[in-house]
Amino acid sequence: MTTLPLPARVRVTRPPLPLAPALARAAAHLLPDTDPAQVQAAALAIAGGSVIGAALDCGSGPQVAVAPGWRGKGIEEALAHALANESTLPV
Repeated sequence: MTTLPLPARVRVTRPPLPLAPALARAAAHLLPDTDPAQVQAAALAIAGGSVIGAALDCGSGPQVAVAPGWRGKGIEEALAHALANESTLPV
């Protein structure tokens, strides 16, 4: 799978579940139609200490969202890839 290189300060990670309260709030802000209590798998994109993207699987299939200023930079693909794989994406 070929993906665009991520911006230098962006990292994609698979946090442990359940999500910590601050991460759950940030993910819920990006994906308001998901229930953080139902998350079965998560991948987050972080830049400068802020969550700028989230991929969550709540059992009905994965949903991916990225903050508007970060769209189109390969983050969506990196999140989907990280969510599909069990390990943290090395970036």
